[in-house]
Amino acid sequence: MQIPSICRLLLLCLMGSLSFASFAQEWPVKPIRIVVPYPAGGGVDAAARLVAQHLSTVLGQSTVIDPKPGGGTVIGADMVARAAPDGYTFLLTGGSTMSLLPLTHPGKLPFDPLQDFVPVSMVSRLPFFLITSPVNKYNSLKELMADAKSKPGQLPYASNGIGSMGHVGTAMLTQSAGVDMIHVPYQGFPPAVSDLVTGRVVMVMADLAPVKGQIQAGTLRAMAVASHQRSRFMPEVPTLAEAGYPGNEFEIWLALYAPAKTPANILARVGQEVKKFLDMPSTREAFSKLGHESDSAGPEVVRQRIESELKSMLPVVKSAGLLNK
Repeated sequence: MQIPSICRLLLLCLMGSLSFASFAQEWPVKPIRIVVPYPAGGGVDAAARLVAQHLSTVLGQSTVIDPKPGGGTVIGADMVARAAPDGYTFLLTGGSTMSLLPLTHPGKLPFDPLQDFVPVSMVSRLPFFLITSPVNKYNSLKELMADAKSKPGQLPYASNGIGSMGHVGTAMLTQSAGVDMIHVPYQGFPPAVSDLVTGRVVMVMADLAPVKGQIQAGTLRAMAVASHQRSRFMPEVPTLAEAGYPGNEFEIWLALYAPAKTPANILARVGQEVKKFLDMPSTREAFSKLGHESDSAGPEVVRQRIESELKSMLPVVKSAGLLNK
């Protein structure tokens, strides 16, 4: 007796589903990659390597970091959005990729942060510091802003890319201070810091990872921290409010994502392992050395952060003149 066509189709679909389910259960059977949309050597890269090392150990498969900088994190993020949802490609990036880029480039991104990705876990939170070089001879943020006000459109400041939180945060500050400065975007913090040390730019907002060594050596100096309270990593550094510029505070955070439609059992396994790792005292200490606070909050917290910041950051983007229409 012949099987009706519709039955054959249903049978094939069932066999395909069982085959995919079996594949997902066997995961992982090959190396996993974590795409980092920033240059190697920065704080995000360092945090990603800590996570990758742990996953390599517990999953029994090599987990490699794949730096894909460029386009203000768009290039790396888009690569993961287009990747096969098979549990072998992840994205570790700052919240600005999901919360800020959709606001600075409305309708122009090749991906949708809430549709094309699924959050796996928070990773860390970190303060941004306003950094200058002793060669610029500023003893305080007030002195730097006063010099900028006396030289409108002349003093350059650096960022790790157009539309990054470093860019937005500095634009907020200069606007509130009533000064006109030149924005010089770089492909990540390492080249920006190199020019800051020599005085080619007068300041940059950055996390501690790419600048800590130079601060300790005395070739860079932190003038303020862009958080509501002083950072335990550098408690001697005043907040922006204490330095005379309240209302410019913000928080940087990192999270791990997978392409949408990645199997739920794989997401759960990775999320569980990442949480265990981030809750270890040794992990907290390792992240502290980067100037990060490890954060093991789950995927719902990540999604809530994105949705909340998409609303709260819009007025900031508009007032800073960063809306790319």
